[in-house]
Amino acid sequence: MINRNYFYLFLVALIFFSCTKKEIEKSEIRETNIEYQMIEAYKEGLKNLKEGDVLFAAKKFNEAEILFPQSEYAPKSALMAAYSYYSENYYGDAIAELIRFLRVYPKHKDIVYAEYLLGLCYYEQIVDEKKDLQSIVNAKKRFNSIISKYPNTEFATDAMYKISLIDEVLAAKEMYLGRYYIDRKKWISAINRFRVVVDEYDTTIYAEEALHRLVEVYYLIGIESEAKKYANLLGYNYQSSEWYEKSFILFNKKYKKNTIKEIKKQNNSILEKFKSLLSWDE
Repeated sequence: MINRNYFYLFLVALIFFSCTKKEIEKSEIRETNIEYQMIEAYKEGLKNLKEGDVLFAAKKFNEAEILFPQSEYAPKSALMAAYSYYSENYYGDAIAELIRFLRVYPKHKDIVYAEYLLGLCYYEQIVDEKKDLQSIVNAKKRFNSIISKYPNTEFATDAMYKISLIDEVLAAKEMYLGRYYIDRKKWISAINRFRVVVDEYDTTIYAEEALHRLVEVYYLIGIESEAKKYANLLGYNYQSSEWYEKSFILFNKKYKKNTIKEIKKQNNSILEKFKSLLSWDE
């Protein structure tokens, strides 16, 4: 009786093990099949991207990610989908993909590339200083994040360069508004705009003009002490510039006339020397 019971238990165990083994084999086959489909979808995405069909390529990359989300190809597929959209200027779709990538794969080895590509998506939508500034603000924020998080990378180097260009655009916007307020004799509003350029964008090409405009506005409204303060600052930093000369003229009306006379006198002296070299005794 005992032997029969042992035999029964052994039979049950054998059947259970056999079923489990079959389930494992089926699971492995199914997983292998899914992985194969995922790789094929990824390859098809690459093929279509190369051929220029970026929308279908992005679709195939998304399909690859969904098929096998635990695979190493999943984050790569998500990033490639974003790049596919970016490559043909579908910035809205690319941004949505990249924001999702940053949320779902925050520790992925290519996270810096995702952040950089997101910054580019915003940056390349910048039109000029008179348009909506949201793209400029977003681009600068993203590039500053890259510089802070990944300071010793080529991405950080390029981000710094692009921020300098963004600052030029922002300074141009402030100058545009400042000139607009001068034309309408809104002096305080004009001063505030030029001060922003001097205080925040002093490395841009607009810094010299902004200083001159401050000299000009303060002189026009009769606050000569402030006008002289900014004229001195302009002279200290940009003494040889045309903007310094224009500011100097405000305080010395004879400056331009005297300068022209001096230039003519100097030119005449050079011409006389030149003629003396050409002369000879007959």
